[in-house]
Amino acid sequence: MILSDVAVRRPVLAAVLSLLLTAFGLVAYDRLPLREYPDIDPPVVSVETTYPGAAAAVVETRITRLIEDRIAGVEGIRTIASVSEDGRSAITVEFTVGRDIDGAANDIRDRVSGILDQLPTEADPPEIQKVDSNDDVILWLNLVSDRLSVPELTDYANRYLVDRFSVLDGVARIRVGGDQTYAMRVWLDRQALAARGLTVTDVENALRAENLELPAGSVESQTLQFSVRLDRAFGSAEQFARLVLGRGRDGYLVRLGDVARVERGTEEDRHLFRSNGDAVVGLGVAKQSTANNTIAVADAVKAEAARINPTLPAGLEIKQSYDSSVFVKGAIAEVYKTLGVAVVLVVLVIFLFLGSVRATLIPAVTVPVSLIATFTVLLMLGFSINILTLLALVLAIGLVVDDAIVVLENVHRRMAEYGETRLVAAYRGTRQVGFAVVATSVVLIAVFVPIAFLQGSVGRLFSEFALTMAAAVAFSTLVALTLSPMMASKILPQGHQPGPLSRGIDRVFESIRRAYLAALGFFLHHRWVMVLVLLGTLGAAVWLYRAIPQEYTPKEDRGAFFVLVDGPEGASFAYMSDYMDEIERRLLPYTQSGEATRLQIRSPRSFGGTLAFNTGMAVLVLNDFDQRRSAWVIMEEIRNRLADLPGIKAFPVMRQGFGARIQKPVQFVLGGGTYEELAQWRDLLLAEIAKSNPGLNGIGAIRARPFAMR
Repeated sequence: MILSDVAVRRPVLAAVLSLLLTAFGLVAYDRLPLREYPDIDPPVVSVETTYPGAAAAVVETRITRLIEDRIAGVEGIRTIASVSEDGRSAITVEFTVGRDIDGAANDIRDRVSGILDQLPTEADPPEIQKVDSNDDVILWLNLVSDRLSVPELTDYANRYLVDRFSVLDGVARIRVGGDQTYAMRVWLDRQALAARGLTVTDVENALRAENLELPAGSVESQTLQFSVRLDRAFGSAEQFARLVLGRGRDGYLVRLGDVARVERGTEEDRHLFRSNGDAVVGLGVAKQSTANNTIAVADAVKAEAARINPTLPAGLEIKQSYDSSVFVKGAIAEVYKTLGVAVVLVVLVIFLFLGSVRATLIPAVTVPVSLIATFTVLLMLGFSINILTLLALVLAIGLVVDDAIVVLENVHRRMAEYGETRLVAAYRGTRQVGFAVVATSVVLIAVFVPIAFLQGSVGRLFSEFALTMAAAVAFSTLVALTLSPMMASKILPQGHQPGPLSRGIDRVFESIRRAYLAALGFFLHHRWVMVLVLLGTLGAAVWLYRAIPQEYTPKEDRGAFFVLVDGPEGASFAYMSDYMDEIERRLLPYTQSGEATRLQIRSPRSFGGTLAFNTGMAVLVLNDFDQRRSAWVIMEEIRNRLADLPGIKAFPVMRQGFGARIQKPVQFVLGGGTYEELAQWRDLLLAEIAKSNPGLNGIGAIRARPFAMR
């Protein structure tokens, strides 16, 4: 075979080829992104439109339907879901897997831009955004203080901390959770306004006209030039109170303080964000979708927090809260350990069979060269280092050594049977089995490559696994036909005599061989026994297939879980605050017992950037796995502990591995012609579910959120 002939004649060329494969593989490994699982999320584009003061029915007819009808013909749309609420329209467009997210977003923008003149003039322009699971927060830090209030913590975080964390490599943006931003609040007295003949519009117009900073030009001389700044006249509550709104009916000047109470407050104080019972401000880190390493981004943020902490004012501290990279780091580390153990075991088994360290070295070198070279293909195909690609490498270890062992065994046989030198045996022996090695590898590649053509999430999920296996097998063939015969021609022992260990192992395998031959003879004479064994095996396989539970992904204890709290529609922030306080009181004992390290309470939750004040969430960060019970046991205990709370429902959920979404495991979508019809079907569904599971009785057992889907 030409390839092996050249390798034996030009040993330096064969060595350099393997070194190049290794070098390219190491460079590719350093540039590959690190993920827990392959990216299988479908492209999703959201269209949000704000129409202040409009009822939900008006938003539905004047905005939502117009946009839906316009974008319905875009290529590759799988579903269109919309939510029409008072003052807001939210449309979510999900595309088929494989659709380019940038092209999809551009198509939606083009369609929506064509109907802007048909939307109400009072409505804000639609905001079109790409929805990416990579934009989810991977790490939460808490800014705590025993001296500062929440608005002061928010101000400090926005001024000094957000920018420092945002510039770190791999960080997309920093979310500030539980923030209360300073604002000037004006509480109008409608009776005082009416008495003076003024309206709310008059107050708004006066604020817009007077509360301005205008350019005042510049002052120049022959050598100097100064910009003139006109200082804003209103900077405090007292100054705003002196703002002149106009003249009343009696001709006197009416000031803002005459018809309103002015105070420095916050833009939105209906925020609840506590950690272990203390009010905090959260800093959520979202990594860039192109960031190579989730673990590296989280480590960089934690290192920066450690550098910032000593420089903070007295009484201020940054504490770590939720960290999703811990589970990813542990999972990837375990796969790497498995990979190392597999390599050691394979080399050990080869040594037991060959009985020579020098002979074992030949197939042992094949394994790392083939595996490392595979990373080059992963980089070229746009894959990542994740659990499935690493699993493929673990399974490929047993395949990549096969080709080298076939070559080595044939070379060794020719040396033993024909007395050829190792150079001649390597040359002739590799030629003799070269096409057999190629044929075996092609068959293996033909088995794995078609998996890449599967459609949907399963195809995206296992295509990286299959192509990684195929690439490893292909590289093992190349190495077996180049490096292996070259090494055999140089290091195989000539006239090697087996030692005591090898002779002992040979005797063990000889006894196993005799036992196998005896069993083979018995079953050949009693073929009906094998028929019964075959039928029994098939029957057991069918029974096991039906008995083993089937699910999309296995249940994973990820070291932290969420408790989603839903109240009745229209519930206020004050209504939910009382329940969140009670939930916090019932869950804090887990932090005191040591099973959990941190309990984070948050209300309200956000839906597409809009706050739903009848919702809340608790995050329980658990201790190490060996210092607590299973998370699923704790979740079931919490579900029972919170089941007696009237007026709300609490659902403990574990963050999903695939898609990294925080959502309930079972969700239904009811479709119909009218909302009245949907309400009837909703009540029937709730009644049937309550019959099958009495624990789901009561308000909010299922969160009914009206939306349209097409």
